[in-house]
Amino acid sequence: MAQRGIREYDAKNLLARYLPEYLNDFSYKGNLVLVGPDTDLEELEGANPWLKTTRLVVKPDQLFGKRGRLGLVLLDADWEGAKGYLRENMGLEVTIGGVTGRLSHFLIEPFTPHEDEYYVAISSDYEGDNILFSMAGGISVAENWARMLSIHGDTLGGIDDLDIGSLLPAELGERRAAIERFIIALWRFYTETGFAYLEINPFTFEGPSIVPLDVVAKLDDAEEYWQRKRWAGLAFPDPFGKTPSKEELFIHQIDSKTGASLKLTILNPEGRIWTMIAGGGASVIYDDTICDLGYACEMANYGEYSGDPNTEETYHYTSTILDLMTRSKHPQGKVLLIGGAIANFTDVAKTFKGVVMALEEYQQKLQEFGVRIYVRRGGPNYEQGLNLMRDLGKRLGVPIKVHGPETHMTRIVSLALEENQ
Repeated sequence: MAQRGIREYDAKNLLARYLPEYLNDFSYKGNLVLVGPDTDLEELEGANPWLKTTRLVVKPDQLFGKRGRLGLVLLDADWEGAKGYLRENMGLEVTIGGVTGRLSHFLIEPFTPHEDEYYVAISSDYEGDNILFSMAGGISVAENWARMLSIHGDTLGGIDDLDIGSLLPAELGERRAAIERFIIALWRFYTETGFAYLEINPFTFEGPSIVPLDVVAKLDDAEEYWQRKRWAGLAFPDPFGKTPSKEELFIHQIDSKTGASLKLTILNPEGRIWTMIAGGGASVIYDDTICDLGYACEMANYGEYSGDPNTEETYHYTSTILDLMTRSKHPQGKVLLIGGAIANFTDVAKTFKGVVMALEEYQQKLQEFGVRIYVRRGGPNYEQGLNLMRDLGKRLGVPIKVHGPETHMTRIVSLALEENQ
């Protein structure tokens, strides 16, 4: 399971659209707009006339928190004030938790005057779901963590085995029943919409109705197929401060057009250790091994290719890796790990044909940059694929050490690093 953050804009739209299925008196309408660098504000106000008649909140919507503490939230503004805030802050460079990036997307919604602020969050682990609730929500929730109520629901039992109402503080008074219904409905919404994490901090009351004021959410990407209807139109933005390179975008474009999986994240373009790992699980294991051996600072990339990519797709993926790793030299030379577990259905020979094509094309640069290649693979037609790599090593003039499933999956990591210290 990979947790993928979504914008507050999308999380609140999901709440407005689907939470009423579980909570009849949830009247939140989800009047929201998302403003990006190319948004035409005149068109926006024409399509959303409430912007000109409602007091507004404006805040960045880029997967980082503590926006209020950082002074990045505009409260109780009119439309002219909101536009002024956007003009002043769009493209502004800020540093959040040591990460520097530019503000590019903002959420605008109605301002809700309130006094009371409550906190609720749901997260998942191997044993079930954890529900947190506090009467002291808002920006001071961490300072009042001792007052947090924690409720655990087992994977099989769910929330039906829990008496939420009896666990809530008596100080809630007449709101206690409403909050109980809200938490139960929120959990059902959470589990049936593919969430891995959902935090509403704070929520408040407007009359008898609950209003979510600030939302943080992550989805479980293993649910993508089952949630294709509910997630339709959702965007998974990059983390704040992470601007994809043209190479990452190129691989993402190929990935979007194939039934296979092709992923690439550049960690350190100057790094010495580059990886081409078949399988998402295997890629994590290889990277963990590199870190365990003390070479985290030398890791150049994270990525994987799996799902039986064809020869052309593998060629483009390999060429992109080789292009990146042969842009700068390293005094100790560079290492390329082509690894993976034992494939179930990926044709190793077919994918390795694409790898061989790219390596042949980069022969001169591989020699010039002192690249050493270590291979370990198993699966359908693996012997033919490994023979392709052995034959390539004989004619390429580049050291290629080839191993099959008889060698432990990550053994090539220690072999490569021991020989290249």
